[in-house]
Amino acid sequence: MDATFTAEQDEIRRTLRELLLKRCGPEEVRTAVQTEGGYDSSLWETLAQQLGLPGLAFPEAYGGVGCSVTELALASEELGRSLAPSPLLATAVLSAPLLVALGSEEQRAALLPRIAFGELTAALAVSGASLTTALGLTGDNRGDWAGGGRAGGVQARQTDGGWRLYGQADQVLDGHSADLLVVAAHAGGFARSRTLLFLVRDPLGGEGSGSAGATRVRLTSLDETRSQARIQLRDVEAELLGGESESADVAGVLAAVGDSAAAVLAAEAVGAADRVLERTVEYVKQREQFGRAIGSFQAVKHRLADLYVQVQAARSAAYYAAWATAVGEERVGGLALAQALEALRITSSEAVQLHGGIGFTWEHEAHLYFKRAAGDEMLFGPVHRLREHAAEAARLFGGGEVAV
Repeated sequence: MDATFTAEQDEIRRTLRELLLKRCGPEEVRTAVQTEGGYDSSLWETLAQQLGLPGLAFPEAYGGVGCSVTELALASEELGRSLAPSPLLATAVLSAPLLVALGSEEQRAALLPRIAFGELTAALAVSGASLTTALGLTGDNRGDWAGGGRAGGVQARQTDGGWRLYGQADQVLDGHSADLLVVAAHAGGFARSRTLLFLVRDPLGGEGSGSAGATRVRLTSLDETRSQARIQLRDVEAELLGGESESADVAGVLAAVGDSAAAVLAAEAVGAADRVLERTVEYVKQREQFGRAIGSFQAVKHRLADLYVQVQAARSAAYYAAWATAVGEERVGGLALAQALEALRITSSEAVQLHGGIGFTWEHEAHLYFKRAAGDEMLFGPVHRLREHAAEAARLFGGGEVAV
């Protein structure tokens, strides 16, 4: 592994940081999350059309830039520093890789260039609160999380005219505004029980309503910068991802996407932790107590030093995971994500305390980072489950030979 960044990678980080410093401060973030889409559409247009961010990690043949997960992770680290709300995670990290891996040539040609140019946003919809299970981050995703033939989840049935979906998906990231849904549904009943992925194109009408049996409701979430929605499907027409093929290893592809998504999320969390630590250091240099800046007290110095070590360790893990995922190494993203989420939770919690009374106020930005930490751990964790699953996958505590 080469630990140095290329000139291109440095340029991605520099360009994004400069842009976000100008256009995505704390007040801009608060304004953006109150819009109908939950993000600044003009900023998203700039990120997509001028910087090519949505298509950064998929092939040039479909309008992408042709980079790897590493570059996408570095870009996400900068977005994490400012907590910039955008459809990047739902569209480019979770949905587009599924289209690349499983989509037919016709589906890829029709959808991926539009995603790369920012004309189309997408969302991955899975049943209930099963996102972390579907991505194989906290357990085996070959179970019945998609419905298992019983009531609940999302069910798919084949008709003469194609496929129809019925069910409900919660915690769908950016589901209230997405132009395309990638839906995981259970099909085949008990005889041929399996999970398949389907496309629901242009599923949504106005807020609270949809077309052709699809409805959506934007949920009130702990982290406003990470919009979530509930999607209800009532006999909705859908298209099988991959065309007529039903033999694809959907669980394996979802797990691979989960691993790369975890690496990207780890980098994003590191960016957030690094920024909130910077802000805290700036504050303790200015706030005075007993005639001295509180940052000069040894106890405060020790706390900040511990936070610095945690953030740097999490950064190393995130960078390694991004590199390893890009070269095909498996099962590293979850561990990096666990370390990064833990670092962000502890750093943001300490930031609130070290800011004193102002850290608890709505007007200060410290609480936004704390909510991002708590929200991401609920969505993609918790940390102990991420580590437990990684240990089980490596057979660390099950006896026998340890997997290399």
